[in-house]
Amino acid sequence: MHRLALLVAAILAQPLAAAAPAPMLPPYTAAYEPQTVDERGLWMEADEQERQLRDSPLRIRDAGLDAYVRGVICRAVGAERCVGVRVYVMEVPAFNASMRPNGAMVVWSGLLLRVRDEGELAAVLGHEFAHFELRHGLRGFQARRGVTDVMAWLTVLGGISNTPTANTQLLLAGSLFRFTRDQESEADSLGLRYLAASGYPATSAPALWRSVMGEDDARAIDRGQKPRQRYTAGFFDDHPTSLKRATDLAAEAAKLPPGGDARADAYRNAIAPFLPRLLAAQVKLNDFGGTDYILNHLATTGGGWSAELLHARADLYRSRGNPRDLQIAGGLYREARAAGYAAADLDRDLGLALMRNSQTDEARQALTAYLAAAPNASDAQAIAALIAP
Repeated sequence: MHRLALLVAAILAQPLAAAAPAPMLPPYTAAYEPQTVDERGLWMEADEQERQLRDSPLRIRDAGLDAYVRGVICRAVGAERCVGVRVYVMEVPAFNASMRPNGAMVVWSGLLLRVRDEGELAAVLGHEFAHFELRHGLRGFQARRGVTDVMAWLTVLGGISNTPTANTQLLLAGSLFRFTRDQESEADSLGLRYLAASGYPATSAPALWRSVMGEDDARAIDRGQKPRQRYTAGFFDDHPTSLKRATDLAAEAAKLPPGGDARADAYRNAIAPFLPRLLAAQVKLNDFGGTDYILNHLATTGGGWSAELLHARADLYRSRGNPRDLQIAGGLYREARAAGYAAADLDRDLGLALMRNSQTDEARQALTAYLAAAPNASDAQAIAALIAP
């Protein structure tokens, strides 16, 4: 008993494993104004670009969606930092977001379709805010101007002295691409610290890049290409490779506090009203492999094949249009109906798939049901002509 007491006392005397320290964020200057001629010029350009974004027909004009995305930014970077941020969600079905030097945040709809939760969305938005806070737009502009000025002088001097300049110019161009890659890595690092300080899981960032690689691989396989993920960027690449980003971010995330809830349910609820629109835009890209990966990813991480996902997958097979695809599409449309898809366009889409597959009688029944449910649809006359005897 005496030995047991001594053992317990010895264990209690050992220092506890140190918890991961809270990430330190740089001091932030609120209400920042451009300081130099170069920066004022960049802000003037950004102001004009923001006016174009505000009035663009591609903008998804929904105050609730704007407020939700802005709320994720504010939670990610903190209330003080996000005060001056304006959000523009654009219907562009590709994975991207960006932030102008004047505080305008641009979010493409394809990003909203690909992230699984608020943590992953915050990882991207925090990365873009890091570019803004670190004044990368200004530094990049100055670097480009410096390199192009030197290249121009080398051309002049080479013409005068007959000295070859091509290799030197190539090295200068490469240094500029390396500079932008370094900026991306710097923004990754600060963005990860935002993520950890906010309470979102730090692992959200590397998880997102693993998903990006999965989509790239699926696209390559569908196109008959060999999947190829590289750790080292090419000479003219302006971003680190997805594999390097995922690896580096995972290593850095392991050193940070683990964070809490990624808020997947909150994210799915917020995006649900826009999901059919996002899915339709993705299907129209004619990217079968990438789109099929996204749909499977959504079904796997979101609790199964919903009616909307089944309908989108049916549209995907119908758009590829092989006889076997049309047969699969018909079955998927019926599954979508059984899962609760009630919009009239299901009968139209099913009918068009059946018509293309020479199942004429069943196609006419479906298209007739569509016209009965939506007699004033914009394509009603075209559909009526298609089924006319």
